[in-house]
Amino acid sequence: MLDQDAGASSGGTPRPAYQYIEIDKNLIPYNFDITLEGHTFTFHINYNAMRDFFTIDLFRNDEPIVIGQRVMYSVPLFLNQQHLDVPTVTIIPYDLALNEKRVTWENLNNTVFLWIP
Repeated sequence: MLDQDAGASSGGTPRPAYQYIEIDKNLIPYNFDITLEGHTFTFHINYNAMRDFFTIDLFRNDEPIVIGQRVMYSVPLFLNQQHLDVPTVTIIPYDLALNEKRVTWENLNNTVFLWIP
């Protein structure tokens, strides 16, 4: 589920290469396992069509850690749950072109990605 950014912006200016977590909106709601810093986590991706936002439920060893983490633009995931067994890597919903202000169905995995810097 991790993809690599090519490292070049649309204007040809080099930028650092980052990894991002790919979200397949056609499968929502769905689960996938991801290994971060040697630990395997399960992400359950949900979407609220009435309010146009995504949430993530986080599990480790089939045990819930965080339920209903809202995916908010430019706010690292699990930031307020660092006292729990959450990934210690930073995961930030962000648009590298700086054109977006929130995460929506239309822009997730098009212009906004879950970046791991």
